[in-house]
Amino acid sequence: MPLISEEPQIPESAQGPRVTPANGRTAPTPRPVPGPRSAATPRPGRPGPGPARPAPPAQRAHPAPAAPARPQPTENRSAPQVQLIPAPAAGALDAAEEAVDLLLESGRAPGDILVLTTGEQHPWAVHELSFGEAAYWAQQDAGDDVFFADASAVDRAKPRPVVVVAANGDAGDAVARALPVARDRAAALLIVCGDPQTINSALGAGV
Repeated sequence: MPLISEEPQIPESAQGPRVTPANGRTAPTPRPVPGPRSAATPRPGRPGPGPARPAPPAQRAHPAPAAPARPQPTENRSAPQVQLIPAPAAGALDAAEEAVDLLLESGRAPGDILVLTTGEQHPWAVHELSFGEAAYWAQQDAGDDVFFADASAVDRAKPRPVVVVAANGDAGDAVARALPVARDRAAALLIVCGDPQTINSALGAGV
């Protein structure tokens, strides 16, 4: 009787060890390698950019008219603030110098200050005038320092943010002539040192 050839059956135990991962789970099916990561795709563990903000709606072709502005109260911005420092005529110049020191300490630039005297001139003015009036008034034009002038020459004085008047003379008419012009020369602040009654009568009730 002829022998029938049969393929030998290899028992499963003889097929060799099955390759399994170290953790005992079945090896996963290989996945395709991803292509290059785009800039918009975040790396693992790093938050990506948030969602894009919606574009603002298109502006209307005919925007609605704005509400009318409320009327602002009128204000006289040309009038400077006026400060009175009571002092006798003999001490008005010292009071003016103290006022200048306080202005400089508060941050005012020296070129912002003009000092006028109604009586005896300030020693600085006397010294500078000894070199001639041209050199003296040229320092006012330079505008880089405090300028001292006699009140009788107030018409030649140029406006500055702060004007300090030392009413150091006994003549009330000199104060009355100087103060109105000094107030016009002061862009922001007028400081008057002297007798309050004389000053009030010269400037009126505005002081």
